[in-house]
Amino acid sequence: MDKGQQPSLWAWARHSALLVATIVVIFAAFSNSLTWYLQQLWGASGDFWQSLWNRFLDRFGDDEFSLFVYGTTILTMGLYWGVGSIYVMMDYFNLPKWIRKYKVQLGTNEPVDRKRLITAVGHVLFNQIFVGIPFAAFGYWMMKKPLAPFRELPNFSRVLLELAVFIVVEEIVFYYSHRFLHHRRLYKYIHKKHHEWTAPIAVTAIYCHPLEHLLSNIVPPALGTIIMSSHISTCWLWYSMAILRTLNDHSGYHLPFFPSPEAHDFHHLKFNECYGFLGILDYLHGTDTLFRSSPPFKRHIVSLAIKPLRIQFPDEPKSKKNLNDKYSE
Repeated sequence: MDKGQQPSLWAWARHSALLVATIVVIFAAFSNSLTWYLQQLWGASGDFWQSLWNRFLDRFGDDEFSLFVYGTTILTMGLYWGVGSIYVMMDYFNLPKWIRKYKVQLGTNEPVDRKRLITAVGHVLFNQIFVGIPFAAFGYWMMKKPLAPFRELPNFSRVLLELAVFIVVEEIVFYYSHRFLHHRRLYKYIHKKHHEWTAPIAVTAIYCHPLEHLLSNIVPPALGTIIMSSHISTCWLWYSMAILRTLNDHSGYHLPFFPSPEAHDFHHLKFNECYGFLGILDYLHGTDTLFRSSPPFKRHIVSLAIKPLRIQFPDEPKSKKNLNDKYSE
């Protein structure tokens, strides 16, 4: 491939390191400022987050098993369906009208098919209850070892360290498990169900075979927390981040100030590109070459403008009149 289109590995690593460092610095500064201001408003002495955690445990109890298994289930399902339902309403009722211009694949799910939606919801609930809850119990058993006091929150630097480990572990495990499920001898039996949606919507993020849900949806984000024997508060923070990311990746919308869903949406469209979630292993294995030469790659950024990226970086027109005209008014 031409060097002008394919950046060097060093350039890619440098760009990634700069991006991660910037996020960490901003997150650290924001967290410290937020903590200070909330302490003033709350009027509590000592560390705000520790005080808030103590109040939570006093209210709901500090039984580790119940919080790890049932608390995690309530949090993850509540967040998944709370945020996912907003996207469902947008697709089902096609409201608000102005948001359609941010669709990644124009003209799809307008509106979403009711029968397909109900089927997807049923499969997702099955996976969350009959796969997710048993694994939560298993994960708790795997982490059962001498840990820091349950009531003592980890310090901020420890949380940042663990989040970095989680990201690396998930990129590796998700990429290879996902690519494994695309093997020609396995695909039609397991992963094909997830790819029934070539233009996905948010709540289809975990619409898949139960075995895939375990191997590719649960294990990649959970393994890092098991390896690090993470505090439940760190687990909850990470799982919340993972759920919001996968909902966005499958939403079908590239909204201003939101992370780009272009790579994973391209995967649903083309099947054999963009297996990872960071893109590092895709780059190293050459499984993003088609994506990198496509217009969606130019749009694979966080948009800081209200103007849709599809208008700023349009597809190559197939005819003089196409769907882009509908949304560029």
